[in-house]
Amino acid sequence: MLRRLYNWTMAKATHPLAEVWLALFSAMEASFFPVPPHPLLGVMCLAEPKKALRFSAVATAGSVIGGLFGYAIGYFLFASVGKQLLELLHLAQSFPQAACYLRAHGWEIIIVKGVLPIPFKLITISAGFIKMSLVTFLFASIISRAISFMIVGGMFQFFGAPIKRIIDKYLGLVTIGFVIFVVGGFFLAGLFTGGGGTDAEAALCAKATLADF
Repeated sequence: MLRRLYNWTMAKATHPLAEVWLALFSAMEASFFPVPPHPLLGVMCLAEPKKALRFSAVATAGSVIGGLFGYAIGYFLFASVGKQLLELLHLAQSFPQAACYLRAHGWEIIIVKGVLPIPFKLITISAGFIKMSLVTFLFASIISRAISFMIVGGMFQFFGAPIKRIIDKYLGLVTIGFVIFVVGGFFLAGLFTGGGGTDAEAALCAKATLADF
């Protein structure tokens, strides 16, 4: 079953509209979609390793554009859309802490947390909610997303064939590892209060609520 799904996905990754789908999934994930685009990016890079950096650039551009939509949700539509969306994604409890740290550290949080497997939508909505400078948010997002996707693209660009052989041989283990990676991101989101700052700041952000903003 898993092997057939893998082969089917590999075939779809070479579709003429594959890059469009990659950009779309990257944009949606940065604002409201729960599934990260990295699996599709990885499969496309496996299918055509020589285009890996190009695919990574497409994912980066899509994610940054989607991040602007997430920012708009936090800035303009938090009460009507943002709160319900965060609850649906099981991120509502982490949101006040994320907003607290983002208000304290700004672009540093976007870059550091953006390259970790923490849902990027949590950061984009938080940035809009605290009304972070749009220019700062945009440039930090470009750096953050470029690092995240270019790591994947770079690995496949330079080590495409060996990586493909490993995945072909150990597909089950690779799949389990990716699931752990994604679940770990949501777990880290729940422990957002552990990131950076002084002990006093950590204690303050740990107790943060929406009423504080």
